[in-house]
Amino acid sequence: MTVTPDPQVHPIVAEQLGAWIAAVDSATVPPAAVATARMLSLDVLGLCVAARGEDYILATLGAADRGGACTAFGHAGGFSAFDAALINGTAAHGEDYDDTFEGGPVHSGAVVVPAVLAACEREGVDGAALLRGIAVGAELMCRLGLVTPRAIHSAGFHPTAVIGALAAAGGVAAALRLNAAQATSALGIAGSMAAGIIEYLAEGTSTKRMHAGWAAQSGIRAALLARGGFVGPRTVLEGRHGFFKAFAPSLAPDFRPLLDGLGHRWVMQDIAFKPYACGTMTQPYIDCAIALAQQDVAAEQIRDIVCDVGEGTVHRLWEELAVKHRPPTPYAAKFSTPFCMAVGYFDRRAGFGQFSAARIHDPAVLALAAKISYRIDPANEYPKNFTGHLRATLLDGTVRELRQPHMRGGAHEPLPPDELRAKFADNARYGGWDETLTQEARRWCESAFTRTSLDGAAHFRR
Repeated sequence: MTVTPDPQVHPIVAEQLGAWIAAVDSATVPPAAVATARMLSLDVLGLCVAARGEDYILATLGAADRGGACTAFGHAGGFSAFDAALINGTAAHGEDYDDTFEGGPVHSGAVVVPAVLAACEREGVDGAALLRGIAVGAELMCRLGLVTPRAIHSAGFHPTAVIGALAAAGGVAAALRLNAAQATSALGIAGSMAAGIIEYLAEGTSTKRMHAGWAAQSGIRAALLARGGFVGPRTVLEGRHGFFKAFAPSLAPDFRPLLDGLGHRWVMQDIAFKPYACGTMTQPYIDCAIALAQQDVAAEQIRDIVCDVGEGTVHRLWEELAVKHRPPTPYAAKFSTPFCMAVGYFDRRAGFGQFSAARIHDPAVLALAAKISYRIDPANEYPKNFTGHLRATLLDGTVRELRQPHMRGGAHEPLPPDELRAKFADNARYGGWDETLTQEARRWCESAFTRTSLDGAAHFRR
């Protein structure tokens, strides 16, 4: 069964969410939401394997203790639930190739899947609990991202990091069947665990990479504390010193997108899966750059390219423009729209191989990136819709203008299941898995929600 939040009965927002979390039954999650939860699991697993040998994951492993009951995909031995969630979440988000939600934007899979899987392994529950937790956590994360659009970023925080702690707590609470009061407390506790600033943009450092993992392990801790009787503030969301006052002070929260239709309309089924391994809002611009290249326009013919952009994207993806033209690290390149467009133009793709130490020093890529600038379009639909645009002026005065009306992989143009499976296989191979293990992992993900035990996840600790 599901419960429709009733503000007359539960006027406090977290209490309304707690009542819903406690009442969700995996059997009533609609098929489209189940399919999305399954794709989230598959996408996250592939990304964990792809990143398992990266330096930031090796550093994370060095900060973890082995010997627990939970799985970090691609790594030998078991870990505590908290360390497994930290490792898997950091790996899944580390290359910025994970899912996103238009309107937030937030990255649900890299937070919720690691948190819920680790909690389920710790507690020895079944696949139905895994489904319930992933569906609830992802739904909560997407809806929370709509409460104060753009304001969390504007305050200098990373929405995936801060919202993710609450979403993970809600997902774990649902998986472990906490009652309504416990689920409410879990959200209240998670509000004090939320963290994550966006200063990584200054030098392209790795702190953003750990945000999803940190939120995942925080959510587990919050839910377990609440189950044990620890009490969090019920007014965590709307209070005078609450979550949105702290993380989004410039905008009064609108809780209607969070609560309207909760339990009946699942917005998480519109989660977008990325075709490119870089920042979300750059993706439609890469499509435009690839389309320009397909018109047989040589880079040497281009005098300049000007892009119409949403104002809310400028401080992360366009400025300082001189730095974006020559990103200092491969990770910084993922958040440079000029670099992403240039490498997409030359390679017709933007996967793991396009963000390397060699490519950020490629003279041809940097020469084209230096020709790309922006202007703010007041009519741009960001963050409700992620669009792309370029206006290329050639040396002979010819103008080529291209637009991408939405993000490929999103609600307007979902990636086909076969393409998502191919992405998973590519990522697993990149991480060194052979075809047999890759296919076994795919089959495990696709059947996980109907399994009576999740012990089989341990097979993928290699």
